[in-house]
Amino acid sequence: MHTQDAASLRVDAQRNLEHVLRAAREVFGEVGYGAPMEDVARRARVGVGTVYRRFPSKDVLVRRIAEEETARLTDQARLALRQEEEPWAALSWFLRASAASGAGRLLPPQVLRVGVADPGSGASVAGSDARVPQQRSAGADGAGVVPPNGLAFNGSGSLDAVPEGGAGVAELLGVVGQLVERARSAGELRADVTVADVLLVIATAAPSLPNAAHQQAASARLLDILLEGLRSRPAG
Repeated sequence: MHTQDAASLRVDAQRNLEHVLRAAREVFGEVGYGAPMEDVARRARVGVGTVYRRFPSKDVLVRRIAEEETARLTDQARLALRQEEEPWAALSWFLRASAASGAGRLLPPQVLRVGVADPGSGASVAGSDARVPQQRSAGADGAGVVPPNGLAFNGSGSLDAVPEGGAGVAELLGVVGQLVERARSAGELRADVTVADVLLVIATAAPSLPNAAHQQAASARLLDILLEGLRSRPAG
């Protein structure tokens, strides 16, 4: 094979990878991580075999998208810390930028489970200070718990085929924790608001609507309401 032909193949492979990643982010952002690989391939305009050649299983692709989204949110949180001296302005800028990017629909599910008690031990995963509420369907046994990004828990309280976030998730929680602590120390954030609550706001303020303009308006309005709920109120 000529050098020029090999270089052309590498360019094509890189382009296909970029198309697949962009398509995966769009599809998973619209319908959740439960979307099939065929939908990703269709959006990327490649064969499903091309997707599987780069990502041998759906879990690998989900992990890649979740890791990229975690890194993106971490960068946004760091930028908020650097460019906004006023604590509440920094936190609200981070929330607005994250919601506008659609990040909430792609948050790694384990981020939204921080502090959830282990059914077998009665202990929390990461401490009660990071507690995050869950949405439950009917059923007293805890089956059907659904976080905002659409991934479902099985009856044991764990997620099916969920990639662990490792250092990336820990880094995100740490940087967002700085934003939360600054706003709390300034008396502008409710004392009971946690890092996980802030991340849940990002997830909740990212509705998926068919009309882009309606989606943007709905997200902005919902975020205004949620931000008001986070702010501390003067006593009396």
